Amino acid sequence: MPDVLKAPLVVEFPFTRSLGPVQSAFLTGLRERVVLGVRTGDGRVLVPPVEYDPVTAEEICELVNVASTGTVTTWAWNHEPRRGQPLATPFAWVLVRLDGADTALLHALDAPGPDAVHTGMRVRIRWARERTGAITDIACFEPGGDEESVVTVHAGEFENPVTGIVAPARLDYTYSPGRAQSAYIHALGDRRMVAERCPSCRKVYVPPRGACPTCGVATAEQVEVGPRGTVTTFCIVNIKAAHTANLDIEVPYVYGHIALDGADLALHGRIAGIPYDQVRMGLRVEAVWTEGSRYPDHYRPTGEPDAEYDTYKELL
Repeated sequence: MPDVLKAPLVVEFPFTRSLGPVQSAFLTGLRERVVLGVRTGDGRVLVPPVEYDPVTAEEICELVNVASTGTVTTWAWNHEPRRGQPLATPFAWVLVRLDGADTALLHALDAPGPDAVHTGMRVRIRWARERTGAITDIACFEPGGDEESVVTVHAGEFENPVTGIVAPARLDYTYSPGRAQSAYIHALGDRRMVAERCPSCRKVYVPPRGACPTCGVATAEQVEVGPRGTVTTFCIVNIKAAHTANLDIEVPYVYGHIALDGADLALHGRIAGIPYDQVRMGLRVEAVWTEGSRYPDHYRPTGEPDAEYDTYKELL
């Protein structure tokens, strides 16, 4: 039995968004070391501010200047900070109700240890040395701030306001494909395609999943399929995606769903060796491995007559 595989994976993309007048004023204010909240119709002050009242859904836009000091309402100790978190050393995640606000702001508290943190402690903002108009302009909170400040109305007007942000989103995790797909990947390294057959409905699934998605029963019987198959449907790609930017793949190119011979489920792959505008449903293709590759690089036409529609209509 081949070893079950696992590998570290990262999902990362930049999230770009424009800002309305309230969020623009809030982030621009942080750049200027000013914390702004917004007042609701019933007089509550929300920090961070929102553009619509969470109770009445009415639009709200009256900005008020709250203090840079506040009170911890709850907290949790972070023993092992991760990449991209506010501090590189252990710290506390805290909800801080700034003086003059009625809601709490989530951020990091720089403290020597969990024994130094408690609900009700007074804290103040430690501003970042370089500020650009982002929540990271608050470097963290630190103990202190015995005095309370008075809330004042603020016009929310600043020079060169921040009108949009790019927030990187990233997820680091370890992925294991499990027994069935590990066997499939190992077989690809030997230029074979291994599927599994459901003991109940007898359907053959590739890539195998370890269980039949129709019957819900475990699958274990291995079946070799392909390497030839039929294009069931396809799309023409005209823009290079990030994962192909450094590959020798010129646009336009074609990605298609391919029903491998002997399989009851189509998988997808790149189709090459034929002009993109000649790819069609029913085209017979075969897998192509390049030198040293552990998986098919693409599928190319076999030269066989096109498959009849009735032979693959259930696999679209």
